[in-house]
Amino acid sequence: MQAPKGNGVVLQVHADRARCCGYGLCAQLCPEIYKLDENGLVYVEDAIVPPELEEQAREGASACPAEAITIEIVTA
Repeated sequence: MQAPKGNGVVLQVHADRARCCGYGLCAQLCPEIYKLDENGLVYVEDAIVPPELEEQAREGASACPAEAITIEIVTA
């Protein structure tokens, strides 16, 4: 599902650190959005995904074997 462009709709990511197993695939695919802490668990500094990173953010979330990352479409 693509976020419609130009109408105040953005993607927002959520990382469930309790589910994260530390594989790091998300951070490999989209290091601008997904960060790993000192224990190798995912976190995000800014939940809003810039339009130019939407595809990479989706790929990173989809690659998570623990399904610890969700993406939702929100209105800005």
